[in-house]
Amino acid sequence: MDTTAQDDDKPEAGGAAAAFSPEEIEAGRRLFAGEWNFLSAAPTIPTMPPMRGIEIALAGRSNVGKSSLVNALTGRKALARTSVTPGRTQELIFFGLGPELTLVDMPGYGFAKAPKDKVDAWTATIHAYLRGRANLARVFVLIDSRHGLKPIDTEVLDGLDKAAVSYAIVLTKADQLKKGELAQRVEATQAALLRRPAAFPIVFPTSSREGWGIPELRAAVVRLMAERGIAAG
Repeated sequence: MDTTAQDDDKPEAGGAAAAFSPEEIEAGRRLFAGEWNFLSAAPTIPTMPPMRGIEIALAGRSNVGKSSLVNALTGRKALARTSVTPGRTQELIFFGLGPELTLVDMPGYGFAKAPKDKVDAWTATIHAYLRGRANLARVFVLIDSRHGLKPIDTEVLDGLDKAAVSYAIVLTKADQLKKGELAQRVEATQAALLRRPAAFPIVFPTSSREGWGIPELRAAVVRLMAERGIAAG
């Protein structure tokens, strides 16, 4: 039986649809329509580009759809390279929109075709980035909506809570679930975040392929920029 959501079953994006005003949605559209550029592929802290504006990092298990989400947010088909091979992204990839905003595609966790010492080095770099990047405004933690939170995801959230790094949960591949199944996944995920101090209270169900939830994510970034006193475009 086909469990793929039909076009008329487009989700309401959980509480995200109601959380942002039409003005914020439009500001997000205009912001992300700007000219995005590849800035750097940084394997270590010293090789990272200088801090500017605010940064939004995308984290998640390997093959969860981080690069696809970067492309969907920016409206570019191939700004970030996607791969069917888990663990291909082995550096922090920085994409910039002028001096105001940077997106960071982080190496996937949970799988990597690399020696243990190299994986350990990536892990140390990621932890140092999360703890020490002063302009890091939020981490979008991507979770495959078909599977929900796994123990390895919970460990990552524990680390973000401990480091007091603001994060939000983004459910990817939402078009692969029926509307009722997706609603249950959103509700269960929100319940899991209730007592987490660094968690943004709204869960974002998305589909990079269909464009679901992308306007709300853009609006969330616009609001973050406003909170930091940075004009969006």
